Amino acid sequence: MRALLTALFLLASPAAADCIGENLLTQMPADQRAALENAAAAVPFHEGNFWTATRAGQIITLAGTYHLEDPRHAASMAALAPSIRSAQTVLVEAGPEDEAALKDFLARDPSVMILTDTTLPEVMKPADWARLSEALSRRGIPPFLAAKFQPWYISMMLAIPACSMPIGSGDGLDGMVINAAQDHGITIRALEPFDTVLRIFDNLTRDEQIAMIHSALALEDRAADYTVTLADSYFEGQSRLMWELMRAETLALPGYTPQMVADEYAAMEEAMMISRNRAWIPVLEDAAAKGPAFAAFGALHLPGTEGVAALLQARGWTLAPLRFP
Repeated sequence: MRALLTALFLLASPAAADCIGENLLTQMPADQRAALENAAAAVPFHEGNFWTATRAGQIITLAGTYHLEDPRHAASMAALAPSIRSAQTVLVEAGPEDEAALKDFLARDPSVMILTDTTLPEVMKPADWARLSEALSRRGIPPFLAAKFQPWYISMMLAIPACSMPIGSGDGLDGMVINAAQDHGITIRALEPFDTVLRIFDNLTRDEQIAMIHSALALEDRAADYTVTLADSYFEGQSRLMWELMRAETLALPGYTPQMVADEYAAMEEAMMISRNRAWIPVLEDAAAKGPAFAAFGALHLPGTEGVAALLQARGWTLAPLRFP
């Protein structure tokens, strides 16, 4: 599971405007790219970020999002604005109240983020800690401070290219949707409890989290490339293609076999996406019963036999791509 978690962090790593990377998909041989495209196309709803779901006069607009700042979001927001304005409820992974609840929770229980019984230098080999210290220093994170962070959080920091530190404060598409809903006085509702993702990390052992750091270091020098590739794939409506690329990149890491990669990706897809998707369906349907609903969530939650789109379809909703003029 450790390499996949690292891959998921890389799928959410921001890049500043002056952070230069290459689109790995455009650089690879045609046959390798075709293999990834075929793998992505094997799952339903693998293409497209925006959909409408209708059933018995009810409507849900589904917006698969890229969580981080990008100037290309402006065109998406212009196209989505009418659907947001007409919504009775806007649903997001975490709204303003949930973010406040998370901050309060972390303040009351710092052990979620902070090691209370040891430090990273004590649980890592000296050479590994030295390499990690260098990588964090390039990101402006003092090693003495990082030594007390939970390993999973350090892995997240490694996924951020050094050239993009410090992180900008701009909104991704989720934040822009929330701002628009607030501007129009539309009810904002969370799709899940604020601590859902934290509970996933709670299920990881200390050794699994340390192994995540090792995997992150193995991919760290190409973080800017992964960032560029992810953003380009998203705006081409091909987020599932990035998932398949990271699967292939994980297989290339030392010590991994095809079966290990298949097992770990299946386990993490269940934990990070499928289980959450299932829990979101009644929330979406409850909102739609009260009037038009607009739901914004990470684009990787849309595709797949148990993605949000297919789960709604199985319950009698008709799915159609949202066409923009």
